[in-house]
Amino acid sequence: MATLLLFSHTISLSQPNLCFPGRTKKPRAVLSRTQKMLVPYELKQGQTRLFHKLPSGLNMEVIVQKGVVEKDPYDRNSENPPLVFVHGSYHAAWCWAEHWLPFFSAFGFDCYALSLLGQGESDAPSGSVAGTLQTHASDVADFIQKKVSLPPVLLGHSFGGLIIQYYIANVKNNQAIEMESFYPKLTGAALVCSVPPSGNSGLVWRYLFTKPIAAFKVTRSLAAKAFQTSLPLCKETFFSSTMEDQLVLRYQALMRESSRMPLFDLRKLNASLPVPSIPKGSVELLVLGANDDFIVDAEGLRETGQFYGVSPVNVEQVAHDMMLDCSWEKGAKVILSWLTALNK
Repeated sequence: MATLLLFSHTISLSQPNLCFPGRTKKPRAVLSRTQKMLVPYELKQGQTRLFHKLPSGLNMEVIVQKGVVEKDPYDRNSENPPLVFVHGSYHAAWCWAEHWLPFFSAFGFDCYALSLLGQGESDAPSGSVAGTLQTHASDVADFIQKKVSLPPVLLGHSFGGLIIQYYIANVKNNQAIEMESFYPKLTGAALVCSVPPSGNSGLVWRYLFTKPIAAFKVTRSLAAKAFQTSLPLCKETFFSSTMEDQLVLRYQALMRESSRMPLFDLRKLNASLPVPSIPKGSVELLVLGANDDFIVDAEGLRETGQFYGVSPVNVEQVAHDMMLDCSWEKGAKVILSWLTALNK
């Protein structure tokens, strides 16, 4: 039971071949800070770091990379939807900036990667955890409402995917005009190696009874944060076995510095789940999983797909941190194909 309690406080967070190192209106955004950066991540060419001021007064880090493809002003269907990226536990905006922001911006998509409160360069709220499903979703909604001019596509990884699921439920289930305006409408959403709508409890029980060794490793890695100091455990948890050690060490250091406090109180979070259901087909949705995911198993991926009435896509030879893994381009190409179909 002690193992179950410890393991149930984890699962938040995603592998294969060659790795590459790789603005909107600005009301109330702080463009620079005088203090030393908390996470030593150097932006790539074409990227900008902004700080969006939330209603709470706290600042949320946003890494921006605008689309570089010229659009035909006479083609009304040529404007791509903006992409807003939401990370999971132990990550921050930098995890998208490494590969996927340059990739999607090269195809003409304006990209915005957020760091949730208490993560990355974002301010930390008072208390022991960064927020709740509701507060994180409302922070995302506030940014979209104030800084994104077109209905975006939300992309969420791991627990970030669960935050997006809560956002979707609010867009579709609240008929009041004021609530609808607070959760702006979306063009679509992509759930990447996402925690299922019911949370991680189903994953916990399956691991304990079918993969006890894996359950112990995940507990040690995430709940005890051993991934921060153990290279082999960090690689097994997030990346493919072919990932180069120096890259794993680099990302390990960035993850260690990115999460100054837990995203959630997981006991309270699980008590509030599952997320509210929505009418099937009411939102354009992509459910994307990784075949070598050490955290979210195939059953968890199926649960998410069934909940939303869509067939999940399982990418071969990729691990949980799909956007950082050696074959990061595999998942990116699946999403690009889906986005292209959305825009027709």
